[in-house]
Amino acid sequence: MTYQWNQNETVDLLKELVEIPSPSGYTMDVMSKISALLTQWNVEYKTTHKGAVIATIPGENQEQHRLLTAHVDTLGAMVKEIKPSGRLKLSLVGGFKFNAIEGENCLIHKADGSTVSGTILLHQTTVHVYKDAGTAERNADNMEVRLDEKAFSKDDVRSLGIEVGDFVSFQPRFEATSSGYVKSRHLDDKASTALVLQLVKHLSETKEQLPYTTHFYISNNEEIGYGGNASIPLETQEYIAVDMGAIGDGQESDEYTVSICAKDSSGPYHYGLTRHLIALAQTNSIDYKVDIYPYYGSDASAAISAGHDIKHALFGPGIEASHSYERTHIDSLKAAAALLYAYVLSPLVS
Repeated sequence: MTYQWNQNETVDLLKELVEIPSPSGYTMDVMSKISALLTQWNVEYKTTHKGAVIATIPGENQEQHRLLTAHVDTLGAMVKEIKPSGRLKLSLVGGFKFNAIEGENCLIHKADGSTVSGTILLHQTTVHVYKDAGTAERNADNMEVRLDEKAFSKDDVRSLGIEVGDFVSFQPRFEATSSGYVKSRHLDDKASTALVLQLVKHLSETKEQLPYTTHFYISNNEEIGYGGNASIPLETQEYIAVDMGAIGDGQESDEYTVSICAKDSSGPYHYGLTRHLIALAQTNSIDYKVDIYPYYGSDASAAISAGHDIKHALFGPGIEASHSYERTHIDSLKAAAALLYAYVLSPLVS
């Protein structure tokens, strides 16, 4: 059977996922969405104590398992301090810099479930007043949230229901262009999540037999380092992180192919499993690149660090401007989807 990847359906699902706020630590709504989809598709799943979801599709061989994971948590922030001016000071959630969110609209998620909108700005933004508007360091002391409310003091802000510890999410600004590009925040790693979910849907609808029982782990804490390294079934022999390919100077990865990672900051990925992915791409005429990501860690590397006895590998669509306003292309999504399908039908690496 050939996997008929549905481009429009995948892009629609990706848009829906990125528009559900889900900074690490505040992923309840997006996980509820994923659970609802799995229920709709009649796919067996369980929810971990940490809030992740593990869907399972039985295979011909039920003694040897494989696991694929994609993470749905994103970068974000929390309210660190309510300033006397009524502006908010932030504490970042995830590995990124303040300059990546300067000028971005955001939502403050209050304890009652409602939100207040605002914009993340440099305190010295007004060039007609501040001489150092262009040179001031973009850091926790100089950056702040300007609320879209008449709030000019701590008491004003607290009267809105905003408190220290409230989560802050960033507007994704999703756009799919006629030339095939997809631009949005949080393509890391909701692009891969959409691809994994679309594959699960296909397998559920077609009843296509997998050679091995396969788990699809939707992780919700990857951006803070401990997403998919717990609740891994003991029968798991191979663990694939489906995550973004890093693009930049000196990198092989691009926005048009699937990126296979040979090594990241944690060390090399399993040689045999990585070569297996490369061979699958070659055999199935899937456009790919092999790369090393210098400042990167994945749920697969976290699982290895946690002591799991597994073979681990990593591949995914190439994402430009990671941890900022990101972009990829339909060609990359299609190539990653094709490798996903080829892999789950392939034999285990000996």
